[in-house]
Amino acid sequence: MRKTKAKKRPLLPDPKFNDQLVTRFVNNLMLDGKKSIAFKIFYDALDIVENKKGDNEKTSLEIWKDALTNVMPHVEVRSRRVGGANFQIPMPIRADRKISMAMKWLIKYSKARNDKSMAQKLAAEVIAAAKEEGAAYKKKTDTHKMAEANKAFSHFKF
Repeated sequence: MRKTKAKKRPLLPDPKFNDQLVTRFVNNLMLDGKKSIAFKIFYDALDIVENKKGDNEKTSLEIWKDALTNVMPHVEVRSRRVGGANFQIPMPIRADRKISMAMKWLIKYSKARNDKSMAQKLAAEVIAAAKEEGAAYKKKTDTHKMAEANKAFSHFKF
């Protein structure tokens, strides 16, 4: 590459939980620069999770982190041209990319749900992902199945 790699800017932790991961998620959730609305959606979703969780010992933030961990993929397929043919080669994923993919999938499949508000949609997807269900978790399993099916081409790694 010609230019130097951009430096990672440090994220400020969120005001309620003092967690940088929450800020990163809210930044992905945000539309049109409306960060306060994105924070409100996220906190409302966690309140809904808190009400629905029952009497188990985990907090809503821990349930959200479990959901994020359950949705994180470990391998993905990448296209590589070898001798005139394109092969799908399974590759391990970097840690920061795992997290960003999981966040984007949770948000994408939350938006696709049928509920009244975005907070309710997000809460439902978080609860489903924490139980290893839902569309975002299915996306992870599909990604892993694709990598498993193309394991024969893993010797073409680059």
